Amino acid sequence: MAAPTISFIIGVIGNIVCMLVFLSPITTFKIIVKKKSTENFKGIPYICTLLSTSLWTYYGLLKPDGMLIITVNGAGAILQAIYVTLFIIYAPKDSKITHLKLVGILNVGFCGAVLLITLLATHGSLRLTIVGFICAGVTLGMYGAPLGAMKNVIATKSVEYMPFMLTFFLFLNGGVWCVYSVLVKDFFLGVPSVIGFVLGSIQLIIYIIYNNKSKSKKLSMEKLEEDGSPDLVNGAVEMDKYNKEMMMKKERSLNKGGMYSVTDVGGYEDLERDVRKGICVE
Repeated sequence: MAAPTISFIIGVIGNIVCMLVFLSPITTFKIIVKKKSTENFKGIPYICTLLSTSLWTYYGLLKPDGMLIITVNGAGAILQAIYVTLFIIYAPKDSKITHLKLVGILNVGFCGAVLLITLLATHGSLRLTIVGFICAGVTLGMYGAPLGAMKNVIATKSVEYMPFMLTFFLFLNGGVWCVYSVLVKDFFLGVPSVIGFVLGSIQLIIYIIYNNKSKSKKLSMEKLEEDGSPDLVNGAVEMDKYNKEMMMKKERSLNKGGMYSVTDVGGYEDLERDVRKGICVE
């Protein structure tokens, strides 16, 4: 019995990581089934992933020694089909119709057309090349989907909508399949994996940056609360209001050709001193 090659071992690791990515939405669908509603969750990523895994399964069937590609993507296609079915069942009527149309166009129409055209009009290596290009293109689109989540994180300065485990496993998945594609010299598997690894790295860096900022902000707020910050905050708000009033008085005085009152300045200094002491100004 021949010893397993390095590429086979890396491929098995890739399968395990990829399955963890495919299994990660289970928590989301537990919530959907429990509440019997899809709420604000989006179904398009699951439809796109179903298309991708279906096409990669077909690619693995065409490729010599493509068993590792077949196993992981075949299992992934089954899981995505379950997710899509559950989503459509619990989606509101309008959303249900929209997602059914997308399933018909992408998963039935497009995928079916690829199978029919390549089986009837192409042969041998040409068929594998065409399917490889299509799979790479679809996967690039799938890896590009997190860009919207990254934009949301930067805009809100919060990682609430970017689950860490999914982010980490997408990064790890891209890296493992990069190595595998180099070992087996598979260009179609390599290009989207490299881009996925780069995007995953950026996404992970953004997560770490804004997660640290969120923690720092939380610790600062907790420290302020311990130091009696409500008085300081209220005092700062009152001082800001008072400052605006004083500026208005100054403008009115200057418009009339008068001088700005020294008493007003003294009052402002008294207020500022009270705020520094933590006195809540009513």
